[in-house]
Amino acid sequence: MKIVADSSPLITLAKISQLEILPRLYRSIIITPEVYGEVAVAGTGLAVAAETATAKWIEVHPLRDTARLAGAQQELGLGIGEVSVILLAIELDADALLMDDRAGRRAAWNDTIGCVGVLEEAFRLKLIPDLRAAYRQLFMSGAFVSRRILEQSLENFNLLPL
Repeated sequence: MKIVADSSPLITLAKISQLEILPRLYRSIIITPEVYGEVAVAGTGLAVAAETATAKWIEVHPLRDTARLAGAQQELGLGIGEVSVILLAIELDADALLMDDRAGRRAAWNDTIGCVGVLEEAFRLKLIPDLRAAYRQLFMSGAFVSRRILEQSLENFNLLPL
């Protein structure tokens, strides 16, 4: 299974101490050098930076056609990280794209999973015991996630609201 990830799910899951869910769900994650730069270089000093730099389950894969980046970035109006992972996912014919950014998700395709989707899948597979607690951590971490989305997810699992 080929899963390409943007920086936001890596950063957000690390903030709530759930980054280790990714290799348990997907075995490995592919990121672009642009995403690596955002997470491991620009994030120096943060836990996610060290984890990303040393994780054996994260593979850094460059785009074959980097010339497309600037044009696609201008056309889509997204950051370099989002554009690079969308293009890489297309190049690799990835099974899914991990991305939280709403505009990026709209520009990508239907097989886009955000942090909420990752946590839901982990809960379904019993990799996390308490989805409500994970959502509380997510909400309190300052992640840009709608409380309404979290509440709807909990309702779908017949769980109590936050």
